[in-house]
Amino acid sequence: MARKKAPQKLSQAEEQTWRALVRLLVTLPRSIDADLSRRTDLTLTQYVVLMRLSESPGRSLRMSQLADAATMSPSRMTRIIQAMVTNGWVERRTVPGDGRGSMATLTSAGMSQLKAAWPHHLAGVREVVFDHIDPKDLDDLQRILERLLTGVLPDPGEGCE
Repeated sequence: MARKKAPQKLSQAEEQTWRALVRLLVTLPRSIDADLSRRTDLTLTQYVVLMRLSESPGRSLRMSQLADAATMSPSRMTRIIQAMVTNGWVERRTVPGDGRGSMATLTSAGMSQLKAAWPHHLAGVREVVFDHIDPKDLDDLQRILERLLTGVLPDPGEGCE
């Protein structure tokens, strides 16, 4: 039986970087969500769901695909979609030929909601993120983030944006 190596201690630079990354991972979504909620009638989660549906063929996705695309659990996606159906932003129906599968489809009211929120979301993202990054550092940052995503997502091109 092979023995596992003891974990290698983080260097001081690695430890500082890790702690900053953890703070960012926790506080950035909260900040964007609070800003978007203040400016619009949408949470960041709702915005992401509407965005993903708007980008899909026929503005529809299976619930399982939508959950994967928005990096959410199926049960959380179900709760979010139920609220969005109540608001008239999304319709939910059974997949033809598959009684167990459900589809979520963006309504015209949902598309209007997304379009109204879009400039506010962009302004918030710019203020919170891009106004603090030198444009010449963007390529490096994107490369690093995509490399990190390969360790946690089966398909780094999918997920929340």
